[in-house]
Amino acid sequence: MEDFNHHLSALSASLQSIPTSDSFRFHYNLPEFRHLIDQLTQKSQSMLNQIGSSDHIWGHNSSFPVDVDDGYEWMVNANDDVLELVDEVVDEFHRVLMEQDMEKGEDGFFKIKKERKGLILWGDDHGNETKKKVSFHVHTLRKPQYHYNLAVDNSNQPFEHVWLEKEKTEDGERFIHPLEYYSVLDFVDKNSIESLVPVKPPPLEFTPFKLVEDVKGLKELAAKLSLVDEFAVDLEHNQYRSFQGLTCLMQISTRTEDFIVDTLKLRDHVGKHLRDVFMDPTKKKVLHGADRDIVWLQRDFGIYICNMFDTGQASRVLKMERYSLQHLLQHFCGVTANKEYQNADWRARPLPDVMIKYGREDTHYLLYIYDLMRIKLFELSKESESPDDPLLEVYQRSYNVCMQLYEKDLLTENSFLNIKGLRGAGFNGQQLAVVSGLYEWRDVLARAEDESTGYILPNKVILLIAKHMPVTASNLRRLIAERSRLPYVERNHDIVVNIVRHSMGKAAAFEEAALRLKEEHAAFVEAAALRLKEEHAASVSNVASVEDGTEAPQSPSLSLKDECAANGSIGIENATCVNISEKSLFSSDPNSSAVKENGTNVQALKMPTVACDATLLGNSTSEGNGYPDKKGKKKIKVEQNVSSINLPSHSFLGNNEKSKLAVSVASVSTSTLDANMTVDLDSDSEDMMQSNL
Repeated sequence: MEDFNHHLSALSASLQSIPTSDSFRFHYNLPEFRHLIDQLTQKSQSMLNQIGSSDHIWGHNSSFPVDVDDGYEWMVNANDDVLELVDEVVDEFHRVLMEQDMEKGEDGFFKIKKERKGLILWGDDHGNETKKKVSFHVHTLRKPQYHYNLAVDNSNQPFEHVWLEKEKTEDGERFIHPLEYYSVLDFVDKNSIESLVPVKPPPLEFTPFKLVEDVKGLKELAAKLSLVDEFAVDLEHNQYRSFQGLTCLMQISTRTEDFIVDTLKLRDHVGKHLRDVFMDPTKKKVLHGADRDIVWLQRDFGIYICNMFDTGQASRVLKMERYSLQHLLQHFCGVTANKEYQNADWRARPLPDVMIKYGREDTHYLLYIYDLMRIKLFELSKESESPDDPLLEVYQRSYNVCMQLYEKDLLTENSFLNIKGLRGAGFNGQQLAVVSGLYEWRDVLARAEDESTGYILPNKVILLIAKHMPVTASNLRRLIAERSRLPYVERNHDIVVNIVRHSMGKAAAFEEAALRLKEEHAAFVEAAALRLKEEHAASVSNVASVEDGTEAPQSPSLSLKDECAANGSIGIENATCVNISEKSLFSSDPNSSAVKENGTNVQALKMPTVACDATLLGNSTSEGNGYPDKKGKKKIKVEQNVSSINLPSHSFLGNNEKSKLAVSVASVSTSTLDANMTVDLDSDSEDMMQSNL
């Protein structure tokens, strides 16, 4: 920052001594003056380029443009960036002071608060104790990719599992997971369960702990893990400021010690020292909800797990009330976990004590919970007359989770069809072409800058731009003015507008796809309504049978909610949910409320209250799989398949995978949408938080 101020001061001082207007033109005819001006021009250009290339300020190289008008806009944006950075630093400074029990006095200086409020961070105007919400994204953090010089491959090519063997198949080659050499039965340990006596671990403050931040500590950890038969593992991840995501921490607990590995500082060393112990089939690895952890370990460290027990899968087999680790800690250990840091920005360094405590809790009690769950599963298998072995089922599920192989997101012609909210938007060919163009530009830029696509250009903003199709930079600015700050869009207003203009000319190629999306959406809404009607009729029949004393008939298939929960299906987009109370039915009764979707009239059926997911393609429930949310409601979801539609590419991808935008400015007329059309504008940042859950 000091270098930045120095360059600006020098540039400003040199400009003050230059004549202006007619006086300048007169002096410029003199060779000596012209020579000095040319030298000053070169020096100024050099200073501006140095400012633009200051990675420690911008986080990326941003050279000064050649064009004068572009240069003016560049300077305005640069000035705004610096001022915003200063504001963020000041806000962070104030936050730290408040956390240290300070408050701002009348003279503007911070002082110790007169009345301490224990662990409370602040209070409202009425004296009520409140806590500051933990942010999932700290703007002032420098990206670890730059700070630790992390090498990532974001190319639009499949991920290479370089640590795995390959075998030839009819379709080419495939990777062989080391777990394939073992059977599930190799990991089931029934004999030791009958004599097992679980011992609850001591509190965190009485348990040895080490924060591993160097290679020496990593070697010591590997040596300790080689001496134990089992250990618990968890990861903390950040998805919002990188294209593929970053594993920020690895928590490991044995029966006697807790460890936290700084996987940002040690990214290049973690796999080398821990790969073998994770792959060792004689050592049990206990994780909770390991679906994402498994692929993160593969992607960042080349680590593949053999012999795992997933307590999340065990909670499902045991049919527990809830499947979260928070619930297991409370149920088995009487520990109330503070989950507000679940979506914190784990890139922060140094780690605050409260985040270290949270990280330790995720694994500290996990081996004890593992013991209790094995005992329950073993007892259940003895009591049950079913041939299915509950304990074996958990190991089979855990085995299947481990067998996943990480796959990188690849850009294809049809990738944009997966944007959440697209099907219910009712876009025409022009608007769909704009969505495709913006989607491709965003993908290329996100790979090059190693940013998430949601940070570059959120889905909601793509749909907003496609809906209104701004053809000038000023219109675009006004359209997104009330949105959260979008630095990449703000720096590339002209490019975004050119993409809109260029894409609108390709409307004819997208008309068929637009029609297909509308038809599919209408079919999904109609199918959902029909299923709701059938389920209600079945429930009414069951109630009548119970009242008559006869046996209630069994439904031949899963309910809509159960089926979608089991399949992890996605929701009906922009469908107006049935306003479910107690008495109205799906019928032709004109008094019943009607839902009109794309020309399809659906009569509302009154049933016990359920919540309907209002967005297609990706709106998950609080538990991720259609399980009850905090209010005890369930979201009804319907599985859908993205149709295979061959669409024209905008050809923004070159051999070097950088955006090559060759667009022509044409006079176009914008089309309008139905005034009643609604577009899903759920925050992509919230999607990121949800994916980390």
